[in-house]
Formats: sequence, C-alpha cells, structure tokens
Amino acid sequence: MNNNDYIISLDIGTSKVRVIIGEINGGTINILGVGISDSHGIKKGAIVDIDETVQAIRDAVSQAERMVDISISQVIVGISGNHIQLQPSRGVVAVSSENREIGDDDIERVMKAAQVVAIPPEREIIDVVPIQFIVDGLGEISDPRGMIGVRLEMDGTIITGSKTVIHNLVRCIERAGLSIAGMFLMPLAASEIALTKDEKNLGVVLLDIGAGSTTVSVFEMGTLSAFSVLPIGGDYITNDIAIGFRTTSEVAKQVKTKHGCALVDDASEDERFKVKRIGSDVEKEFSQVDLANVIEPRAAEIFNLVEDELLTLGYDTNIPNGFVLTGGVANIPGLLELGREELRAPVRIALPDYIGVRDPSYTTGVGLIKYASKYMQQSSHQLEAKAGPAKSVRKQAPVKAAPKEPKENGGMFDKVKNWFSEFI
Repeated sequence: MNNNDYIISLDIGTSKVRVIIGEINGGTINILGVGISDSHGIKKGAIVDIDETVQAIRDAVSQAERMVDISISQVIVGISGNHIQLQPSRGVVAVSSENREIGDDDIERVMKAAQVVAIPPEREIIDVVPIQFIVDGLGEISDPRGMIGVRLEMDGTIITGSKTVIHNLVRCIERAGLSIAGMFLMPLAASEIALTKDEKNLGVVLLDIGAGSTTVSVFEMGTLSAFSVLPIGGDYITNDIAIGFRTTSEVAKQVKTKHGCALVDDASEDERFKVKRIGSDVEKEFSQVDLANVIEPRAAEIFNLVEDELLTLGYDTNIPNGFVLTGGVANIPGLLELGREELRAPVRIALPDYIGVRDPSYTTGVGLIKYASKYMQQSSHQLEAKAGPAKSVRKQAPVKAAPKEPKENGGMFDKVKNWFSEFI
C-alpha cells in the first residue's frame, strides 16, 4: 500500500446512502469528499427495493466523484443486521519458516484454520476477528509477527451472515457499476472512530441509532463480544410527530431535525414553528415543548428496549464505561441527557473528528475507512497480490461507470466467497 492511496467507503442506511472518500497519507486519514443521497429502497436496515437502492448508490457516488474529481470503481462496504451471527473459533498451525519466526503467511494460515467450522449452507463467513494469539502456550498476544515459536494458535470470532442478504447487497453494488474491495461488520468499523482502546478493554456498549434500526454492540477485552439489532430508530420518532401534528412524514422529519428536543425540561416555549396539516392548506403553530412531548416518550422507549436487549444478551447497564451513542438520531438535542436518565449509566456521544464529517451520522462511513486502512497496512502484500491495492481508484476525469450485468450462470456466491477469503 503506497503512502497516498484512496479508500472509498459505502454506508447504505435506511434514510441515507453515504459515500466517503478518504486519502491515506503516511497512516493519516484525510477526508476529501462526501456524497449523500436519500435512500428509498431500505427499510429497517434491509434492502427491499433493488432498483431504488442502486439509484441511491449511483447518486451518492456521482456527488462524491464531482467533489474530488476522481472516478470511483471500488468501495469498502459495511454490513449489519439481525442476520449477522457471532461464534467463537480457534485455529492451530505449525510455524512454517525454518528459523521459526512467525510471519504473515503463518497469520494467514491460522486464520484460515479458524474458519474450518460447521456453518449452515444458507450462511456465509464475512470476517474472522482475532481475540488473541497464542505462541507455544503463551497467550494474550495481539500481534505475533516476528516472534519465535513452533506452534501458533488463535482464538477469534467468526462473523457469518445470510447468503440472501449478502447476495442482494452485492447485486445492488455491482449494478451501480462498482466492485467490492472489502466488506466489514459495521459495529467493528464504527468502533474504530467511536471507542477508545481502554473502553473496549474494560467494557462498553456502542449504540448506533439510525433511522430504521438501533445497533447494540458490546465490547469487552478489546473485542466485540455481543451484537444485536433492534428494528426501531429515528423513523419511529418521525412517525409519531407526523401522527401527533397531523402532517406528512417529510414535514415531520424536517421539524424533528430543525426544532427537535428529546427532553421536555430543556425545550423552549418561545421557539415556535408552523406545520402544514394534511388535507388542508391551514398551518398550525406549535412550540418546541409540544414537539419534545412527542419525541421524549419514543426516545425513552428506545433506551428501554436497549436495556431489555442487553438483559437478553446476558448483560445489564452496569457496564464499566457505560454507553457511547452514535448515528444520526444522536444529533437530537437532549438525547444525551435523556440517555443518562433512562440508562442510569455514563453516556457520551461519539463523532468523527475530521473536517466535513463532524457528525454522528458519519461515524460508520469514516470508521470503515479507518478499519480498512488498518487492515490493508497489516496485509498489504496479500491485497496487492490478490485483489489489487486501494490505489486502483486514481485521480482522473470523472467517468460514469456503466452498471455491470449480473451473471446468471453460476459463480455469484463463489465469487463472493472468493472475495471474502481474500480479505480474511
């Protein structure tokens, strides 16, 4: 991987599709461009309309290309949803080099050995995340490269997903004229930006509250230990506003974004706005307090559902480092204070510290870039030999990539499987 490479992330959400162009310069990430489009083909985080999703991806890519004046052909894509499952695994190999020095080939072999587990035919391995490496019985090693040993073991977590969901995601991206340079679990990517090393080690819950879903991710001992997705998010708040104010969902969303407050006590009676009613041209005036009376109960319900889900996963809210909020809904004023009240635990909001993307809704997109750059730096020789480096997206005149025709005669899942095997 060269010092000046581009990594482009694709974050397909329920309300927005975001394309972020990052430049890697000596290990430092610079955000160069962002493309955003409205997403109409996604419901509760799942693809329900391929044509709408493809168009949203094209629109976001086109915006990003115009901003930076490059042609985008490869993207790093995030994947999430309730179809994702985590399962522990262990791989064991003998160190292959004559001098018994552990190298990249040994790491690759032990990770492949960890994947030799029984998986249902309808599922596919997305990633293998190392928890620790063990060299001749000595454990808790994060990177054994350069160490001397005879036997190399790895404890890790295998991440699997539904073949159907993966198939539809790949189909949308290919039809938008793009190829996949890597696919990673969204909570892992977001944690690169949202969480500190100490938080991951001591225990923390990352809550990514988006428009259609809330992702609950528990990190312990430096790794993801539990994961769940609740089918509730900002759209539920928007729907309540639309019903309560008798207006359209679009108007309700605008009102929530511009005047929303999640705590009635913090809302202002002096901040007033007019809302056009459904079925008439009459506009009715409301105050921010009226709006907060609608938002607070639904936002509180989200936190209560999170608490219930943690109990189901075997945890409670007494986690050492509490909760970290991210996602677009985290922008609502008062949500942080409400979270502290409902969860009775430390809560903070995480957002990327980069110019142009200082917003919680960009955490996953920027996290994908950081996660991919970290991976590529560790495995650049494998990437260049098998898949081509990230610099395959070069500065040049913008060219609209023609959508690729999906292959009907076999190989779709084999192709996906080959992609994943190259990156894990």
